[in-house]
Amino acid sequence: MRKSKGYRAKTRSLLKRKPRERGKTGLSKILREYTSGEKVVVKLDPSMHKGMPHRRYHGRIGLITAKRGRAYVVNVTQGDATKQIIVRPEHLEPHTGR
Repeated sequence: MRKSKGYRAKTRSLLKRKPRERGKTGLSKILREYTSGEKVVVKLDPSMHKGMPHRRYHGRIGLITAKRGRAYVVNVTQGDATKQIIVRPEHLEPHTGR
């Protein structure tokens, strides 16, 4: 059988939630509003499929540039390039600056 090359390939441990994080995602995470110019961390929520970016952006810090519907346009660096991804707020966390 050939190896799968799907969108979520090789994400078994990457998208696994911790035991106390399991279950439904809280409303505070879904309804959180971000402003333009705010720094965010892209942290994929495996229970929500809509608005999920590719796994290569998991854990990256990005800058919010605009809002598009319910989602946000986030600029993320990948090597020397700056990529523009569209992400829903369930997959974002505010960057604390640690």
